[in-house]
Amino acid sequence: MSSAPEQEAVADEPLAPPADVRPGTPTPLGARYRTGPDGAAGTNFALWAGGAEAVELCLFDDEGEEMRHPLTELTHEIWHGFLPGVHPGQRYGYRVHGRWDPWTGARWNPAKLLLDPYARAVDGDFAARTETGPGGPALPAPLYGHVRDWPEQQVADTVRDDRDSAPYVPKGVVVGEEDDGQDEWRDDRRPKTPWPDSVLYELHVRGFTMRHPGVPERLRGTYAGLAHPAALAHLTRLGVTAVELLPVHQFAHEDHLVRRGLRNYWGYNSLGYFAPHAGYAATGTRGQQVGEFKRMVRALHDAGIEVILDVVYNHTAEAGERGPTLSLRGIDNRGYYRLQGDPRRYADYTGCGNTLHVVQPHVLRLITDSLRYWVTEMGVDGFRFDLAAALARSMHDVDMLSPFLAVIAQDPVLRRVKLIAEPWDVGSGGYQVGAFPPLWTEWNDRYRDTVRDFWRGATGDVRDLGYRLSGSSDLYAWGGRRPYASVNFLTAHDGFTLRDLVSYEHKHNEANGEDNRDGTHDNRSWNCGAEGETDAPDVTALRRRQLRNLLTTLLLSTGVPMLVAGDEMGRTQHGNNNAYCQDNPTGWVDWSLLADPHWRALAGLTARLIALRRTHPVLRRRAFFSGRPQHRGGLRDLAWFGADGAEMSEADWYAPGATLTMYLSGNDIAQRDARGVRVTDDSFLAVLHADAAPRTVILPGLPWAGSYELLVDTSTEPPPDGEAESPQERATCAAGGELTVPGRTVLLFRAVPG
Repeated sequence: MSSAPEQEAVADEPLAPPADVRPGTPTPLGARYRTGPDGAAGTNFALWAGGAEAVELCLFDDEGEEMRHPLTELTHEIWHGFLPGVHPGQRYGYRVHGRWDPWTGARWNPAKLLLDPYARAVDGDFAARTETGPGGPALPAPLYGHVRDWPEQQVADTVRDDRDSAPYVPKGVVVGEEDDGQDEWRDDRRPKTPWPDSVLYELHVRGFTMRHPGVPERLRGTYAGLAHPAALAHLTRLGVTAVELLPVHQFAHEDHLVRRGLRNYWGYNSLGYFAPHAGYAATGTRGQQVGEFKRMVRALHDAGIEVILDVVYNHTAEAGERGPTLSLRGIDNRGYYRLQGDPRRYADYTGCGNTLHVVQPHVLRLITDSLRYWVTEMGVDGFRFDLAAALARSMHDVDMLSPFLAVIAQDPVLRRVKLIAEPWDVGSGGYQVGAFPPLWTEWNDRYRDTVRDFWRGATGDVRDLGYRLSGSSDLYAWGGRRPYASVNFLTAHDGFTLRDLVSYEHKHNEANGEDNRDGTHDNRSWNCGAEGETDAPDVTALRRRQLRNLLTTLLLSTGVPMLVAGDEMGRTQHGNNNAYCQDNPTGWVDWSLLADPHWRALAGLTARLIALRRTHPVLRRRAFFSGRPQHRGGLRDLAWFGADGAEMSEADWYAPGATLTMYLSGNDIAQRDARGVRVTDDSFLAVLHADAAPRTVILPGLPWAGSYELLVDTSTEPPPDGEAESPQERATCAAGGELTVPGRTVLLFRAVPG
């Protein structure tokens, strides 16, 4: 079917080539400002558009007037040209000509202005809705390649919409050296924190500072705001080693959210894989956002904090066949996206309508070029890959020898940075926890579920808990992988906050406008006796104790711990477990919580636990436990004890119970320092007791210890600012003696040699 009648159209025929468009070069892709062979300064434009019949470069002045320049040079499916006099700050886009035949997957439509996939900065936003006039009804903007309101809806996506989309879409921006902050960048020093020493802190650039009283109002919600000393001070006080930023690639807001007066807050709707999201820039959006982002990275590095980006290369904001035409769909739909046997339809392994066809060389090049750009030119230290299993699919199945994983493994830049997989997607066979190759670490949802279940009293025995506390060797002890392959987490952006985990048993997502249908039902939470906020002293005290239990468990576990911004101070989303569209106080960190001594104490305890972890190598092991001595006359490097003080038997692991005692031998660490000297440390005993009733346990006697010095007791409220007691004030318990463990408590002891 062809275009709809009686619409204001953009001509299919490209304009004649102007005399000032020179051939240019097909590499690098994107818009690169440089000096031409004759000394003339200008910009080289290069766009891969396989199968296209013609490409027009469209330049826009400050009033929005459009000037079209056909690119007539074609090299290996790359259209290119050099325009003298085009300087940094110039806004641009493309119109790509070709067949309109959705039945075969061809969706070229030159009426739609397309964002350059390699644009390094983006100016403007997508206007998903437009007014017909003052007070008129909001109507869809012509962002769609097809006619959305075609009477026969079952074929609406096959009828071409010839209305011009240029006034309603953002434009790429030519970026020059004066915009990219290069002068401040030259002496940047990366922290290069080893994986075992890392503590991750997931945060949202905007949400972290929007309510921060110490950040100037004009900087709140921006890259510059995160770089402000007041924001950095909290991170350094906590002692985290890396921030994991929710998506900062340029993204778009979905039409269904705009209709409800909401926005895509999290940003998992990427479109520009080279451009820092313009909405987070305080300094400007005509290239200035690039320099501002770099200065943010520099400030974090100066504070000893690495920057990890949460990246979404599995799908784009163009959604399924009924989605908008914003970039890749209009450049080469069949080349960029996985299509079904019916090429009108998209293969969807992401739940977002489309999946990038990573097996295609030009798509793989786009992703790896983007990754290298963020490392080499923007200074980031690693990536967390959203729905990484979708990237690891070859033709259909998840394949750990897939082109994507193979390219990453041999790339001299990318194989040296931190790589974190979200090891699943929504397709068949997509759950791949523990299956990624040795170069990768993974979000370990088995850890999350097991620890949640233990502390809410939903475990029948402690077998799985033992694996999770000791590095999940059942998942990762293969192929040379190490305990730090496991990113241990209890909460993430997706789901309840830690405070909500102990305050709600049911999601409360009504504010999202989807009748509470969205978000997971599997929260594994316990409200401690009352749903939601309450003033009942016994309930609130129990909730604070449970938070201490959860945080202490996380930070004592072997692997890489990940915290979520605000969890250390009791942040709540009031039961919303899917706040992806809540760009408001629901989704933002509430810094006023630190005025409450209870929440300030929780933050202090978190910092003290991180410091304890940083000080003691036995808590951040580089190799899996063996359960055997590591030298003549040593103890087991890891031992488990029952309530009777004896080592656990095989049967004990299967017996019902809610108490587990773990001994970590600091004299039996399978590790040497840089000089080749064997690493030794204090030994520790941790008792985790999840039952409500107190329990008497016998502490292991000789040779494990002569006595035990109590360091952490979660049954008591810590000091408001997390001060540690002096050694003289710490309780000492005799080895082999009885100890009553309060209900729902973690006790951590230092083993004093006998």
